Amino acid sequence: MKIAFIGLGNMGGGMAANLVKAEHQVVAFDLSEAALTHAEEAGCSRATSAAAAVAGADAVVSMLPAGKHVDMVYGNEVFGSAAPGALFLDCSTIDVATARKVIAAAASKGFEMVDAPVSGGIAAAAGGTLTFMVGGTDSAFERARPILSAMGKAVIHAGSAGNGQAAKICNNMLLGATMVATCEAFAMAEKLGLDPQTFYDISSVSSGQSWSMTSYCPLPGVGPQSPADNGYQGGFATALMLKDLKLATQAAQTVDASVPMGNAAEALYQILASAGDGGRDFSAIIEMLRGK
Repeated sequence: MKIAFIGLGNMGGGMAANLVKAEHQVVAFDLSEAALTHAEEAGCSRATSAAAAVAGADAVVSMLPAGKHVDMVYGNEVFGSAAPGALFLDCSTIDVATARKVIAAAASKGFEMVDAPVSGGIAAAAGGTLTFMVGGTDSAFERARPILSAMGKAVIHAGSAGNGQAAKICNNMLLGATMVATCEAFAMAEKLGLDPQTFYDISSVSSGQSWSMTSYCPLPGVGPQSPADNGYQGGFATALMLKDLKLATQAAQTVDASVPMGNAAEALYQILASAGDGGRDFSAIIEMLRGK
C-alpha cells in the first residue's frame, strides 16, 4: 500500500518507520530537513510538500502539533490532492471540535477519515507498541485497522468521529491528576520519615496503587525503570501533558462537565512548564512538590 505520512516529529518518525517495516511504500513530508533525512534513512521516500506526498496515495497518515495545523493541511493540501477513495488517518492529539469538523469536511468530499490519537510515548512509537483510540464510522475504522496495527499493539474503536480525541484527552487528564497525587504522596511520606522504597512496597500492593506508581514511578531508584532514573529526560514531556490538560479542561467547559482535579492538574503543570521544565518528563513535577 502507498501511504503518505505528514508530520515526522518524535512520534511520527518512529510511526512512519514501522509502516516501512510492514512493507508499505511510505512517502513522507515534514517542514524539518532533519526529520526528512531520518525518514529517508528509515526507508521512506521524501516529498517536497504535503500535497506531493498525498498524490496517488492509498492512505494518508498525519501527526501534527495542533488542531489548526490539521485543519490547514487537510483543507489546503490533502483534500485537493488525494486520489479518489483515499483513506485519511489523523493521529494528532487535537481538540474534539476540530477533529469532527475536518472529518465532516472529508466526508463531504467523498473521503473516509478517522481521528486516531495515540497513547504510549516516543519509545512505543519507535517500538510499534502504541495504543490507538479511533473515532469514525465502522467502515472507516475497518479500513484503518490494518494500517494502525502496523504501528501499535492495540487499536480500539471509540465510536463516531471525534471520539478518539475524547478518549485521549479524558485518559490523559486522569493520568495527569494521578501523577500529581502520586508525587504528593511520595513527597509527604518522605517528610513524615517513611523510606520511599518502603512506601512504594506498601502502596503498590494496596488501595493507593496506580499506573503512575507501579509502571512510571516518579522517584529514581524506586519501582521499574522510568524517566526519573534518567534525570526526567525522555518519556512524555511536561509541555505535552499541559497541552492535553488544556484540551481536556476546554472540552469540559463546552459540555458543562465538572473537572476540579483536571483543572488543578492543569494549573500545577502550567507552573512547572513556566519554570522552564516544559521539556522534562511530566513526572518531574515531584521535584516542585518536594520544594526542589
